[in-house]
Amino acid sequence: MSTPSLSAPSSRLRVPLFLGLVVCLLIGLLALLQARARSNTNQVALDSTPKGVTVTKAVRATYRPSRRYVGTVAPWLEARIGPQMTSAYVDTVLLRPGVYVKRGQVLATLDCRNASEQSKALAMQARALHATQEALAKETGRVSGLLEGGYVSPNEVDRRVADSASKQAELLAANARLARASLEVDDCVLRAPFDGEVAERFLDPGAFARPGAPILSVVDREQVRILIDVPETDFAVVEVGAEAKVRFLALGTELVGKIARRAPTADSVTRTIHAEIDLLDAQRKIPVGTTAELTLHVGQPVPASELPIRAAAVRGEQATLFVVSDDIARKRKVPVLGEVTGSLFLPLDALPPETLVVVEGRALLSDGDRVLTKQESRP
Repeated sequence: MSTPSLSAPSSRLRVPLFLGLVVCLLIGLLALLQARARSNTNQVALDSTPKGVTVTKAVRATYRPSRRYVGTVAPWLEARIGPQMTSAYVDTVLLRPGVYVKRGQVLATLDCRNASEQSKALAMQARALHATQEALAKETGRVSGLLEGGYVSPNEVDRRVADSASKQAELLAANARLARASLEVDDCVLRAPFDGEVAERFLDPGAFARPGAPILSVVDREQVRILIDVPETDFAVVEVGAEAKVRFLALGTELVGKIARRAPTADSVTRTIHAEIDLLDAQRKIPVGTTAELTLHVGQPVPASELPIRAAAVRGEQATLFVVSDDIARKRKVPVLGEVTGSLFLPLDALPPETLVVVEGRALLSDGDRVLTKQESRP
């Protein structure tokens, strides 16, 4: 007969106790995690939290309205050199761009042997006609002398006079053809029409040149013109004598000039007014054909408040911005005087100087929000 073991009941109780212990640990861990999550949750409404923004103070300044235009630098004189009556092959082109030339200097020549020979033939023909006409004129004079004695009839005299007049007309026509041929021969030697510089070279020796086709271009830069076209509403702005600040993009330099001339009418297509500024450039430093920026002031300077242009949203003639007073942001719309190189100018009565204006963080603000400000340092 076997005896029952005392360890069996204790082993059966050990499993439930272990499971209960594990469940208690899990419950405690969950409670701990929940408490931690609650401690990290913000119980304060976001609307009541001040929003961080960067502000700057409006500065008292002076604003003067101005207009900015884009113009073109043009030479005082410009000529495209090429044949006007002759078609021939280019024989020589003596110069390249950048060379300074004097008036009358030979720039290029054409192979005009045909024109030269034709000119010689016409000269000989004119000489022959001249001799024939002189002989006929003398013969007519002698025959006219015989008419008084009745040795010749009046018809014979009239015929002789008509022959002489016909030869005279042929001689004049031959001289005209000879003059034209001489012009064609002269057209084969291309010369500089004024003192200047060679700007472009279009053809090289061996190319075929036709009337009106340029071989070289020459410009005179000792005086340049600034060409601008402005809207018709700015007709009074570009009056003759108005001062303009000219900035040359090719050089990065600035000069001050005055409006020298203004067109009396507007362009029929673009409705713009053409104006020009003359500038002396004896050293020929300003390149022509380049861009120039012009600034013309309009009216008189007025006091204003100046802000960085990024502190406001500008639409038309109004700017929308946020001003800060007692840590409260207020949305305001104010009129705009103008903009100059990253600055916005507003009337003093609309925005007094020393007013705090939000520069960064405007997009997240609403009217009446509490803010935590950080002032921006301005140069």
